[in-house]
Parts: sequence; C-alpha cells; structure tokens
Amino acid sequence: MTQQKSFIDIVNHYIQSDTVTLPVFSAAASRVQQELAKKEPDIRIIERIITADQSLSSQVLKTANSAFYKGLSEISTIRNAIIRLGVKEIQKIVLLAATRNTFQCKDKLINLIVKKLWQHSVGCAYGAVWICKRHDYDVDPSKAFFGGLFHDVGKLFILMVIEHIKQKNKQTKITPSLIMESMVKLHTTQGYQLLKHWNVPNQFAVVARDHHLLDIDQENTLLLIVRMANQVCCKLGINTEPSQDIMLSATMEANLLNISEMDIAELEIYLEDSRVLTA
Repeated sequence: MTQQKSFIDIVNHYIQSDTVTLPVFSAAASRVQQELAKKEPDIRIIERIITADQSLSSQVLKTANSAFYKGLSEISTIRNAIIRLGVKEIQKIVLLAATRNTFQCKDKLINLIVKKLWQHSVGCAYGAVWICKRHDYDVDPSKAFFGGLFHDVGKLFILMVIEHIKQKNKQTKITPSLIMESMVKLHTTQGYQLLKHWNVPNQFAVVARDHHLLDIDQENTLLLIVRMANQVCCKLGINTEPSQDIMLSATMEANLLNISEMDIAELEIYLEDSRVLTA
C-alpha cells in the first residue's frame, strides 16, 4: 500500500469515527436567505439580522466598500448597503461574509491552501452568476451563486480533518502532495454529505457531488454553469492547484451553454476583477 493510499485511509477513518465536528452553516445567513426568499422581503428584518451579528455586519460593510462594489461614497451602515446595492447583492455579500469565517485554519500550511480554496470558491460563485446572466438559462442567479460558492465545500471539510489529524498525531508527516491527493479523491463525496447535513436543497448537493464527473446529466443546467465557472477559474489559476491549460471554448459545457470565445474572454476579465473580494 502506498503512502498516499495509507494517508487517505487515515483521513477516511477520522471521518467515519465522527471525531471531527462538521462545519455549521451560519444561522444568520440562513435567516437572511429565508427572508429574501419571500415575495416581499422586509428590509428592516434583514437589517436587524445583520446588525445583530457584529462580525457579520463588519464583514458585510467591508465587502460592500471593496473595489468590486465601491461607489462614489463610503457605505457606513447596513441599511445604506441594502439601499445602494439592492437585496440581491446583499444576499451574495451576506453569504460571503458568513462563510468566510469558516474558511480558516490555525495550521499555517493548511491555511495557505484554505485561502486559495476561498479565492476559488468566490471566483466560481461570481463566475456562475455572470454566466447565468449572459444567456437565458432559466436559472436563478442566487442559486448559481450558492452552487458556485459551495461546490468545493468538501475540500474545506477534508482540510479540517487533516488539521485535526496533525493536532492529534504530531509525529505524522503530512506533505502538501498528500493533502492535495486527499482533497481530490474525497471532496466530492464529503461535499455532498456535508450539504445534505446542512439540509440545503438537493440540487446544490448534486453539484458538489458531480462537478468532476465525465458522465453527467446534461440537462442539469445549474451543474453545467458551475462546471464552466470552475474550469475558467482553474485556467486563470484561481484554484488550489496550478493553472490548467484548458481549451475552454471546446469544452462540453461551453457547447451546451452556447458560451463563445468572446464570452469566455469577458468572463476572464470579470473574474480577475473579482479577486479583490478575497483580499
């Protein structure tokens, strides 16, 4: 048995033994999502939910004032952020702000990977929304955003498990290659199970499970959109791994989504601009 396989067995053992606590989906973010799902969401309720969480509100204001969103004057209150940006953008920002705290580890090596994973997840989220709006796919942009943001959440959980292993077994030598191998092999299954644990709609769990499969349901437009955004991010190097040489316009996803070379070029520029959200 190779070292890589034996380490993956160790990771699987820790997962199955339930010794690592599953990440918890933000209660505040969930309440905001529920309010915004109503036909007539109450801005006052959204404002109260956000302002009641000091960490969340400060992160929302920081993101709203980033170069990606910044207007002529600084946004200083949650209400002003909602009024200026609108509830749809606030929905994205709240989800980003609430999730960002989850994308952290104390271990220096693992945290470097976590930061790259965060950049990739944000890039995929905004890329999926951009694609969603480019043509009429009859996919809600908020669903595209959620699907893109959480498609690789299984990698986050695997990193948390590995950090736990390092803390419990300090003599175990864990190299970057072992970490990457574990994430690649285990993240789709674990991502699917984690999203099911969070009780999010099954369509997002399916995206986490199937976004690397060769044989997929080609009628699943949400999955195709996230896969396309994922590949563009990978080509740009917005990823946990080195950039990949992909002929994006020749991919199955580009063909099925009717994405042209011009579309891809504009999307790449947009994603480069979105990097400021992860600074």
